[in-house]
Amino acid sequence: MAKRQAPDTRPEIYVSTDVEADGPIPGPHSMLSFASVAMLADKTVLGTFSANLDTLPGAAGHPVQMQWWQTQPEAWSACRRDLQRPEDAMVRYVEWVEALPGKPVFVAFPAGFDFTWMFWYMMRFAGRSPFGWAALDVKTLGFALTGRPYRKTVKAAFPAAWMDPLPHTHVALDDAMEQGALFCNMLATLREREAALATLTPDEGSGASEPSPPPTQA
Repeated sequence: MAKRQAPDTRPEIYVSTDVEADGPIPGPHSMLSFASVAMLADKTVLGTFSANLDTLPGAAGHPVQMQWWQTQPEAWSACRRDLQRPEDAMVRYVEWVEALPGKPVFVAFPAGFDFTWMFWYMMRFAGRSPFGWAALDVKTLGFALTGRPYRKTVKAAFPAAWMDPLPHTHVALDDAMEQGALFCNMLATLREREAALATLTPDEGSGASEPSPPPTQA
């Protein structure tokens, strides 16, 4: 009989990741830069990884995205310095994630964009994803915490207490750091709510009082 595998008791490590690209999807377009910040729930930073990448052979920037980049000359200059081959950078990145002292959780806002790029590049150039298929979407967490319509769940609508005074520059490492702090603040709010609910009695938790017994007949 096979032995039961011991449970993985390592802490979760939240890998806040930001991608800068020249189009909406990988393949026809390229990831220009990416960065990850590995954090514990209390915002302790365990490490960072960032890289600027060569564009893919045969790929081209999407006209709409390239027009936007023209409005961001400093960020464009930052992501075009010290370029690395994707086949080198992605292998080193996957090994970095795998060496973290815990269970890595990919975190992004929105995860649908950033994880699409990272998963494609990891599988294409490293042959594996240390995150599996899953990614935690900060937008969805905000939707659950605020009760706002999903399409209106944007950073500008979040409580000020969730926002640390960190820059958002469209430089991948800056944005990954800002996003990671935001996520940890939201996670703290979620856990405070869970703790408060755990102290309620069943009647308090339901919001309804116990029904009165039916009257007895004389």
